[in-house]
Amino acid sequence: MKKSILLLSLLASFCLVNGQVDKSDWEAGYPEGCTSITAGKLATADGSVITSHTDDSHRTRSWMDIIPAKTYPRNAVSGMYKRIADDSHVMPTYRHDKIGEIPQVRKTFGFVNTAYPCMNEYQLGIGESTFGGRPELQSDECLIDCQRLIQLMLERTKTARGAIELAGELLKQYGWNDAGECLTIADPNEVWHFEVVGPGKGKVGAVWVAQRVPDDHISVNANASTIKEVDLSDKDYFLASDNLYSVAKENGWWNSDESFRFCYAYAPESRTSIAARRREWRVFDLLAPSLKLDPYAENYPFSVKPDEKVSLSELVTVFQDYYEGTDFNFVKDITVTDEDGKTIISPVANPFMPYDMNKAFRINGGWGWRGERTIARWYTMYATIIQCRSWLPDEIGGVVWLAQDNVATSVYIPVFAGTTDLPDSYKTPGRPGGYTHESAWWAFNRLGTLTAQRWGDMRNDVEGVWKPLQSDIFKETAELEARVLKMNNLADKKNLLTSHTMKWGNQVVNKAWKLGDLLWTLYDEKF
Repeated sequence: MKKSILLLSLLASFCLVNGQVDKSDWEAGYPEGCTSITAGKLATADGSVITSHTDDSHRTRSWMDIIPAKTYPRNAVSGMYKRIADDSHVMPTYRHDKIGEIPQVRKTFGFVNTAYPCMNEYQLGIGESTFGGRPELQSDECLIDCQRLIQLMLERTKTARGAIELAGELLKQYGWNDAGECLTIADPNEVWHFEVVGPGKGKVGAVWVAQRVPDDHISVNANASTIKEVDLSDKDYFLASDNLYSVAKENGWWNSDESFRFCYAYAPESRTSIAARRREWRVFDLLAPSLKLDPYAENYPFSVKPDEKVSLSELVTVFQDYYEGTDFNFVKDITVTDEDGKTIISPVANPFMPYDMNKAFRINGGWGWRGERTIARWYTMYATIIQCRSWLPDEIGGVVWLAQDNVATSVYIPVFAGTTDLPDSYKTPGRPGGYTHESAWWAFNRLGTLTAQRWGDMRNDVEGVWKPLQSDIFKETAELEARVLKMNNLADKKNLLTSHTMKWGNQVVNKAWKLGDLLWTLYDEKF
């Protein structure tokens, strides 16, 4: 313990001396961001269409539940809210201030209600990644923010194209009140990236463009706009708002003598972010290494064909990545002197998660929007990998693979489109009230935080438990799907699917608590 405390003190001093701890970075919201990887049906091993999301923000809510389909009376309304950072509680969070209403539809579809709602009962799945865009585009005259738009899409549409068309209609009438966002929208046949920014201060509306990922390609959004040239004559692959070109031209961000590229017209700052570009490169390099893409490039293709068809287990590994085996590996040996004057060179004494070592050592630009960061993050609230499968009925075909907290020390459980409930621990708020054993999120956050204290050793202990268990979950889920396919009664199917989700949800949470206790026991004399 003395060595760890000594090392932590030395590194803290190093950070302060070198100006690496900057409170303004935290206040500006830099320790947030999300990664979304998508894949067409001919790019995956089983033919599923995939979208995904790591919600990399400990301010967002940790609880989640299933919202059933509902019927509303005539003249009902749906409230619209603005998300505001709130530090008045025990832990940082967001509050949601109501700013208006829009008419509600008579019937809405059921959906999985994570902080960013992720899938509805008809296999429509959505991921998300913020890219910011030009700040002068944000308008408080508008009503719809990112989380509300996703919910409206899932409540009211069944297909990716339908969701995009609905967004176009709603945003034109009520406007986009948020930063620039990319929504990765999948159904059993195709997946699209929908990039949207505001209309400009004092205006109502939005500027947006959507590009389809080719069926045999994968794509990624990592907090930077990636849509470049746009061909609106090709309706199979591009859709956009009517003002796509005019707003850029009016503001002097593009003229008709040059090639139009959405990312440079509306979000040029996002293309300067090493944190974004490095993740784009890493995803493509892991899944299409034959392309030998330059890790220092400013731009990459919107999508690429993977060298081999991508499996679910491969995507799990990609989301756990922190650049080990590359020049950007964050696990660095630390040289310190212990209390006896002995020199220690020991990564296992590392008090930080490996992908935060750049805060102390100025790795690749330090830390922040333009600095380095990996795909896996200590401040991930939850993560999803969503499969949409055309050959299966909706209640089985749509499945959200859901992990809590940092995916490097977590495990995914299946939540089907036909799942009607989640374990109580998943529905229990973990923030902002503080630590509680009743919350699934705290079980995994505690485990991840503990593992960080001796990452070089503990990571192997954690992986030794989660890796075989993840394989068991995948195997048993495939067997369950085969059983459900033979059933005729929809209610019976949903009951069985829900029982499967409840079983694995409870089991992994209990295992996370016990694994944390085990690590305390194993390493009590080794700190």
